[in-house]
Amino acid sequence: MTYKLAWYGGAAMLLLAVSIVVSLTIGSSGISVRDVWGILLHQLPWLSDNQTSYSPGEIAIVTQVRLSRVLLAVLVGACLALAGTGFQGVLRNPLADPYTLGVASGSSVGAAFIILFGLQTVLGMWTIPLVAFGTGTVTLLGVFWLSRNKGVMHIETLILSGVIIQSFLGAFVSFMVSMSEGVVNQILFWLMGSLAMRSWENVYMLIPFLALGFPLLLAYGQSLNLFVLGERHAAHLGINVERTKLVVLISSTLLTAAAVSVSGVIGFVGLVVPHLIRLLVGPDYRLITPLSAIGGGVFVLWADTLARMALTPKEIPLGVVTALIGAPFFAYLLHRRKMKQGGTL
Repeated sequence: MTYKLAWYGGAAMLLLAVSIVVSLTIGSSGISVRDVWGILLHQLPWLSDNQTSYSPGEIAIVTQVRLSRVLLAVLVGACLALAGTGFQGVLRNPLADPYTLGVASGSSVGAAFIILFGLQTVLGMWTIPLVAFGTGTVTLLGVFWLSRNKGVMHIETLILSGVIIQSFLGAFVSFMVSMSEGVVNQILFWLMGSLAMRSWENVYMLIPFLALGFPLLLAYGQSLNLFVLGERHAAHLGINVERTKLVVLISSTLLTAAAVSVSGVIGFVGLVVPHLIRLLVGPDYRLITPLSAIGGGVFVLWADTLARMALTPKEIPLGVVTALIGAPFFAYLLHRRKMKQGGTL
């Protein structure tokens, strides 16, 4: 397993590095490749000097806009892919994704409320992310409360509770969209997901959640492997089933809420990436978890690069791009599953 992790991990990191280099290099501002890397190298302490031929605008575009956006795309993708890994492992369903428990709808309610009533300036740029994260977390607690029976969360009840809460909160979001005559475009743009107009503060906001969630999910990799046998068999093999479900679901949901709070709703990342990794390396979650984090970063980074460059100077919402890629893949998964089950779902 260590050899496979080193091999696949090295290849994945190389792909991520190449993706970052390409995404940093291209843009609609007209800055040449040489100037982009000259500006970046100029920021290194041992290579910087007071003499520079680059304008303040060019430096700001590369360091404050493009670099922060590239890193944010990697972090958002890693969070969503890790969350998808956790949900698929606990729910024992390869078609589960980070929005299964209604976190996206909960976060959307908070963001839509803030935009509708013009409260974006209460806490500055942190207002929408903090409120969206808070309402997403409250949604998780509501799903847990609804699904618990005598201290036990059954998988079927948990999924059903998530669907109910998601539908209920989705109706609220639709209601607020219908009422938002002046700011309807702002709400819809947030609901479609985007990394435009984000900054280093958003990057710093995601880092603690990823730093906490990634090791937790990695530590439960072997437990998720045993979950494939069923909860009863996993318990007989020494796994604390309820604690595992609680820790993995909370970690996955907080990663989702954190990502959604800064980027809006970006679908299919947590569905597509873990499943592709599973097809490549097998069902071992000790491999799937770290590789999904890297793969999610690569996927969202390329999707965001396509979103900002395909129709330049206009920008396509990131959620639209991931849906255009993810929806056909989801259809393929359904077809593949149907074939394995003899033509019936």
